[in-house]
Amino acid sequence: MPIDESQYEYVGFWLRAWASVVDSLLLCIVLYPLLTMIYGREYWTSTVLVQGPVDFVLQWVAPAIAIIAFWLARQATPGKMLIRAKIADADTGGPPTRRQAIVRYLGYYVSLFGLGLGFFSVGWDRRKQGWHDKLAKTVVVRPRR
Repeated sequence: MPIDESQYEYVGFWLRAWASVVDSLLLCIVLYPLLTMIYGREYWTSTVLVQGPVDFVLQWVAPAIAIIAFWLARQATPGKMLIRAKIADADTGGPPTRRQAIVRYLGYYVSLFGLGLGFFSVGWDRRKQGWHDKLAKTVVVRPRR
């Protein structure tokens, strides 16, 4: 069953950006004390990209797993939940599959190319899809008011 546009609206750039800020702040609240405890305050002034295996896991692997897990369990991260948005399969309107969630997450890196053009495309695309959404065949929707 496709997205019922009388019940749902596609979520645009600014609301999605706001949800992303919320998610980023939550990640910082969790990661800042952990990384400071493990590596000390010098961690935050270092120019080294990855300061060790724990840093790599906490900064790259754990967030990816957490975000994909939220998408699969709730169809949204906490930021998207705050704005009542959810990620859905673009064709059926159902929850994303594991494959779609992984492709969508990896698609974030593709969307960064060209100074973030793949994210900005959410602002002018008819279904408010970024490149990561198009790659994964997903949309972000919320109930109409």
